[in-house]
Amino acid sequence: MEAQAEVPRPPTLLRVDVTLQDPLIGRVLDGRYRVEQRIAVGGMATVYRGVDTRLDRVVALKVMHPGFAADPEFVERFIREAKAVAKLSHPNVVGVFDQGEDHTAAPPVVFLAMEYVPGWTLRDLLRDRGALSPRTALDILEPVLAALGAAHRAGLVHRDVKPENVLLTEDGRVKVADFGLVRAVNGQTAATTQQVMGTVSYLAPEQIERGAADPRTDVYACGVLLYEMLTGAKPHTGESPMHVIYQHLSTDVPPPSERVPGLAEQLDAITLASTSRDASRRPADAVELLAALQHIRRGLTPAQLDAEPGTPGPQGSPTTVLPPVERTSIMDPALLRELPADFVMPRHEEPERPPVVRRRRGGRPRWVLPTGVVLVLAVLLAGLTWALNGGLYTSVPGVLGEPQQTAMQTLQHAGFTVQVTQDFSATVPKGSVIGTDPGPGAHVRKDATVTVDVSKGAQRPTVPTLAGKSVDDAIKALQQAGLAVGSRQQQGDATIPAGSVVGTDPAAGTQVAANTPVNLIISSGPQPVDLPDVTGESIDQATSDLQQAGFQVRIAPDQVFSDQDAGTVASMSPPAGQSQQGVTVTLTISKGQQQATVPDVTGLSEKDAQRKLKQAGFKVRSLGFSLFGTPTVHSQNPGGNGQAALGSTVTIWVY
Repeated sequence: MEAQAEVPRPPTLLRVDVTLQDPLIGRVLDGRYRVEQRIAVGGMATVYRGVDTRLDRVVALKVMHPGFAADPEFVERFIREAKAVAKLSHPNVVGVFDQGEDHTAAPPVVFLAMEYVPGWTLRDLLRDRGALSPRTALDILEPVLAALGAAHRAGLVHRDVKPENVLLTEDGRVKVADFGLVRAVNGQTAATTQQVMGTVSYLAPEQIERGAADPRTDVYACGVLLYEMLTGAKPHTGESPMHVIYQHLSTDVPPPSERVPGLAEQLDAITLASTSRDASRRPADAVELLAALQHIRRGLTPAQLDAEPGTPGPQGSPTTVLPPVERTSIMDPALLRELPADFVMPRHEEPERPPVVRRRRGGRPRWVLPTGVVLVLAVLLAGLTWALNGGLYTSVPGVLGEPQQTAMQTLQHAGFTVQVTQDFSATVPKGSVIGTDPGPGAHVRKDATVTVDVSKGAQRPTVPTLAGKSVDDAIKALQQAGLAVGSRQQQGDATIPAGSVVGTDPAAGTQVAANTPVNLIISSGPQPVDLPDVTGESIDQATSDLQQAGFQVRIAPDQVFSDQDAGTVASMSPPAGQSQQGVTVTLTISKGQQQATVPDVTGLSEKDAQRKLKQAGFKVRSLGFSLFGTPTVHSQNPGGNGQAALGSTVTIWVY
């Protein structure tokens, strides 16, 4: 069965993120589950919010404490939880997706991957609100019993039902979590160790005495849960766990109305029946308790269901404690007929006859005037009550999580005009209701307009087109699209300038989950190619060679003297070697060698001749010899006062 609870959100609920210095934060378990945030710490395990990187979904990761991971018994319990819950397919049970171990780093990790349920626990709600109205308490307990009933009919017992294991989602659903103590029901139901498992405030007497566990132990815990929701307090308290255990064994759970006067007697009856110290007097399992609870609910008036905690109910009479009833199943129709009337419906007693009022002689009775005033006020009050509760006003039905068409039919059947809006939601399936305005339970006119906010599914941003953008602009565009920046890769590209974005991975236009990392492919510019050496070639030849190699050619406007022949390439820029394809090569043309006048050095000493020629820009070569006296130049080539290339060699003969 599908159970939808109308549960108020605690206005002052505070969650604290304590992930500093946690070695698991950021670690990827079993190559698949990335640990992101710690959300709860228990006695055996710590629960983290994580991401299944393979399926791209948020999960809850329940990681066994390292001290227990080395204990085969605790590891077996972890695996047993995964297998047990995997057998259940129920909307009010927190699902288990996977179980695994990770030994890639120390310490090794044993974990469960479970359904992530955003919201809060029943303990958070009780801590913030205290006692709840009967309607709210039943809205929460019924889906809990539905979940446990599915487990009981599958042959499983939870054994640790408590407010901490009842999760209230943001869209009004109720989920039962932590089947870590679950055990199959068979001939041997006692615990195999001397320790009593479970939380002491919710343990049935047979669990304490013998460690025995069957569906009726879960029924007992649900009865304690109902008492706590109706009264805001536990039925048995003490200074130590042993004191609480003693009360479980020796003292019956009191009727809730002793603490909250005015509660309906039927709620006392169902609480006492489910928390009987004699297990045989309780409902046989959660299915029977749920059926009895729904039967009782149908017999309660709206005033009884919506009575504020701590205020007298409409009957205002003290609670009647029920006598013991011999029964084997609370849902046996014959036994239901034998139950006290106040177990399934309000007790009706014969009204007392009004006292005889004597008239005063010679006048009207004393009670006429005050009675008339009371009657007028009663009529006005009745009219106002009719207008507010049944005539002109009604409550908005709870349709959170329902398909759009079903929700609209429910609201229109209740007399409302329906408007539809749409929004993205990471938790509510596409086409289902995220919320309503006014909200569920709001007291409004019957002809009011209710706006239904329908989920468009999880928002999936599109990877923007980033080709040609700078890296900084690309990062800004990704962040504005709700995506993360991944790695950066270099790639040569002749059309995109170096340092600009060539493309992305995933490609532009791809729809992905929010915050998905997008890798940037950045241009390193065109690939380098060989630039041929055209120095000494004619202009036409050099231009042809460069263009065939894929380069542009430019001729420098000024020519220069060089060793190259006049009209040929004297130099090129960039020089020959490796260069980017397509660049422009500038060619400088030679005017040939520069000419200068050769000095006449004949008759000079060898030393003076060499100095004079070098000063004129020539190189000198001396030939000849002299045995006596100072050698002098007798001839030279080229001859004096003639023209020769500047920097060329002049040969002199001396003797």
